[in-house]
Amino acid sequence: MYDRKKPYNLLPDLPPSKEIIDIEVLMKWGTASRNLAELNKNILRIPNPSMLVNTIGLREAQTSTAIENIFTTEEELYKAISSNLKEENVDTSTKEVLNYREALWGGFNLLKSEGDLSEQAIISIFQKVKNTTQSYRPRQSLTVIRRGNSEFKPGEVIYTPPRGEGIIESKIQNLLSFLQDDNGIDPLLKMAIAHYQFEAIHPFTDGNGRTGRILNLLYLVEQQLISHPVLYLSRYILQHKDEYYYLLTAVTQRGLWKPWLIYMMEAVEQTSIYTNQMIDEIILQQASTMQFAKSKLKWYTSEFNDLLFSQPYFKQKKMGEVLGVTSRTTLSKYAEQLVSIGIVSKKYEGKEVFYINDDLLRIISDTR
Repeated sequence: MYDRKKPYNLLPDLPPSKEIIDIEVLMKWGTASRNLAELNKNILRIPNPSMLVNTIGLREAQTSTAIENIFTTEEELYKAISSNLKEENVDTSTKEVLNYREALWGGFNLLKSEGDLSEQAIISIFQKVKNTTQSYRPRQSLTVIRRGNSEFKPGEVIYTPPRGEGIIESKIQNLLSFLQDDNGIDPLLKMAIAHYQFEAIHPFTDGNGRTGRILNLLYLVEQQLISHPVLYLSRYILQHKDEYYYLLTAVTQRGLWKPWLIYMMEAVEQTSIYTNQMIDEIILQQASTMQFAKSKLKWYTSEFNDLLFSQPYFKQKKMGEVLGVTSRTTLSKYAEQLVSIGIVSKKYEGKEVFYINDDLLRIISDTR
């Protein structure tokens, strides 16, 4: 019998019974799959799709960390990226978001070189998320998940993940086998099932949620459902956070897979639609900005336009790197020309000057 205060070493191996995938689940899966396919076609419209990992991927990083109550402002985040600030000069929350972004990029590149997800890839992603050299929880770890936990008053235990000699390793291997084996379950449904399983295994002392959400995106890339990990899935999860945790718990305590699968398919569907709209707006605005700026400025290039739409904040130094210009006088003149024709705005931060693509900021902002 399940006991939330005891290690859940009896967590069932995958795959679950195929009976959990009924007609209602398949209907949601079909809609989610169609919208995800439309998103993938849209990604491939962009000459340099990797730029989306900088824009949409950064929002995914910010939102995924917010799910775990780690918040940073857009301004602090974009300033840190455009300034290449050293770690000691970045606040803790911003650092966590940047770590997530680094882990997403690192995992994507690792996937391209190795071809599929592996145990070492999972550990590598976690290590980047938490900027650590640690691996799995030690077998004597007393890790538990609490509700309403704080440094002043520990909350009640709501779940105790598996632990013991070889337990985590065995369950991760089972999860990976489930993902790679031809067991008759569609990859999109596999992603949803595996996400629950990863969260239930809870292999690390911290950062499991963020690591698991990165693995969701990378598995979709591995299965060629999307070409780049830019599905903004964490936005839906954050907006329906209570339901997300409730349904995870329902699978553990009552074996209720169906509501969880429907939730995840709805998340993919709604997120695909939203991300698609965002990409459409980015493509239209990028083309419009290119056409307008080129008519006004002889030096304006498509490479610089790509920079402008890969991150909302930039500094003159980055501008010089892209344009191949080293003269500060020339760069200052170019930057002021951009401001004068309304392509960017200028913001002072002490002695530093940031140039902001307000059009891109508007598009990728969740306040629109």
